[in-house]
Amino acid sequence: MAAEPKVDPMHQFAIEPLFGTDNWAIAGHNIAFTNSALWMAMSVGLLILFVSGGLRRELVPGRWQMAVEGFTGFIDAMLATNVGPNGKKYVPYIFSLFMFILFANYIGLMPIGIFGLHPYTFTSHFSATGVLSIMAFSIVLFVGFAKHGLHFFSLFVPHGTPVFMIPLIFTVELISFLVRPFSLGLRLFVAMMAGHVLLEVLSSFVITGGNAGPVLFAIAGVPSFVLMVVICALELLVAGIQAYVFALLTCVYLNDAENLH
Repeated sequence: MAAEPKVDPMHQFAIEPLFGTDNWAIAGHNIAFTNSALWMAMSVGLLILFVSGGLRRELVPGRWQMAVEGFTGFIDAMLATNVGPNGKKYVPYIFSLFMFILFANYIGLMPIGIFGLHPYTFTSHFSATGVLSIMAFSIVLFVGFAKHGLHFFSLFVPHGTPVFMIPLIFTVELISFLVRPFSLGLRLFVAMMAGHVLLEVLSSFVITGGNAGPVLFAIAGVPSFVLMVVICALELLVAGIQAYVFALLTCVYLNDAENLH
């Protein structure tokens, strides 16, 4: 009797090469084009397509142009609130960062599996979110040292700190500052991965219950399906919130670089 196949909720996160496996290498490291790279390219393509709709500059803007201008105004207001007047120059970067993560999160939730194409959420990998975090952190460091020089280190010594407490406070603040890119990427990675794992587990309950008969399906399958619908709605909300949180924290970190406390 054949063993019943087991559901592996982590299989959906596997990175698989699509082409270039055999001879694409740099310094001995394979650089094959993977499913993760494909969905990153799709997110970039959607970002470019979305922005192109806002370049028409029509006197009476259509819905597409209004959407682009609305998101741009949203990012501009976020920077103005958290960075001040100096934040306007970061609008293109924060806008691109926010929309890229937003598209990445949402296309990974698209129900296109029914057409034979499995959606892939690359923001559920710390390698992807970590790179985005390091990029943001690098910009913060560049701006901080370029604008303030060595005075940037005063960020780690709050105003009014007693002299005898400076070494301890400086060490604690420095460690807290260096942990920022890790926590920034970890937050997005964990939120996206947890939701997808939960949906995979619940779907296995629905399928197993359906195969086991009407009684078990009514006991385990139906409640799991209802919970899946609720979780899907929650995931749509989380996908937007996580993109917002990532962009917001980046703005907060840029404020530290622009305006030392």
